[in-house]
Amino acid sequence: MIETGGTITTRRPLLATDDIPVDLPRVPAQEAAERELSKPMYHENDPSLLERGLNRFWEWVGGLLDAASSATPGGLLGLVAIVVVVLALVGALWWRLGTPRRTPATGDSLFEDGPRTADDHRTAAARHAAGGRWNEAVQERMRAIVRSLEERTLLDPRPGRTADEAAAEAARTLPAHTDELRAAARSFDDVTYGGRTADEPAYRRIEDLDTSLERTRPTLDTAGAPA
Repeated sequence: MIETGGTITTRRPLLATDDIPVDLPRVPAQEAAERELSKPMYHENDPSLLERGLNRFWEWVGGLLDAASSATPGGLLGLVAIVVVVLALVGALWWRLGTPRRTPATGDSLFEDGPRTADDHRTAAARHAAGGRWNEAVQERMRAIVRSLEERTLLDPRPGRTADEAAAEAARTLPAHTDELRAAARSFDDVTYGGRTADEPAYRRIEDLDTSLERTRPTLDTAGAPA
């Protein structure tokens, strides 16, 4: 109570009620809001980590497409046309060259499967030649030559022998056919490991060599034969 000029005035104290907002400092208020929003009840429907990653990825792809379409004449339609042309070129190359062959990591063995006779390889070569599969025909005919030389004991059977090694070893007892043997081995390597395509003349040369070797008598004295 306050007495003023004989008059007594009563002042009521100020009380904080629910109707009066209470001001809080900014930083504690922000921390309180973050604690409240971090409760699991507010995040039950949030996307998973994978979904968020996929969303980011597609956003990145969309940005690339937008940038490419803006830099390509004709916009998005021009970009689609370029992609179609590139796919068509890739398909044409794949159809023309076939599936790329994997080069063996160790050695270039002449025989990939189990042991077969020379006649077996000749039959397979003739079958491939009849079908126009000249790569396979060249391979089988070269195998027939080497297997025939092994059967005639002009070459020792040795697993892992390459076509070049077989040609060099055979030239010691068949020196008259040294050049033909080397050319046949080169054709085998070209179609097997070099990714090249054989043709009918290449196969016929190896076929003629096989026939000629069957009629050739070996040279037993190899002192002057090329190594």
